[in-house]
Amino acid sequence: MTVTSETAICNLALTRLGHRLITDMTENTKAAELCRLHYPLCRDAVLRAHPWNFAIKRIALMSEVATIAFDFTYRFPLPPDCLKVMRSDLDDACEVYRVEGRAIVTNATAVAIQYIARITDVTLYDAMFVDVLAARLAAEIAMPLTDTASLASSMMSVAEAKLRDARAMDAQEGTPRDMIDATGWLNARY
Repeated sequence: MTVTSETAICNLALTRLGHRLITDMTENTKAAELCRLHYPLCRDAVLRAHPWNFAIKRIALMSEVATIAFDFTYRFPLPPDCLKVMRSDLDDACEVYRVEGRAIVTNATAVAIQYIARITDVTLYDAMFVDVLAARLAAEIAMPLTDTASLASSMMSVAEAKLRDARAMDAQEGTPRDMIDATGWLNARY
């Protein structure tokens, strides 16, 4: 099944709760209102939870003129669709940088990043991502929609299990990503 709309994903979540379908997220029903409220947050949370292949982008950042109080000289604004910086070319160069607010600060004069992007076009979503997103959405709207705490808890467990399965499957595509040792403790062993 190819998912072609946010409403379709919301309907997957609603069916998991045993609720009737909605025709559109803009309709004036409690289910549609809850979907409108929770969908964007759930989508972004599930995107941030794993480096989904379809959501990875790379970009060279442009420095902006900024006065930084201490430690760093340059500020590089992140792209508007950046949900999480996965890695930077500064990692390979052993340059220190920090993500502060919606920017990277560093003493390096150039920065390129690999990041998880906010993807809103549902036709680009992987089937397992859709499954996890629908499960997470069901977990979030279960309590306000059904007034059943045990169903909400059960749905969150389902969502977590589906995320574990999806991570394992998604990670099998391509060459494994390098582990980034942010603390240096592994290198200290040698």
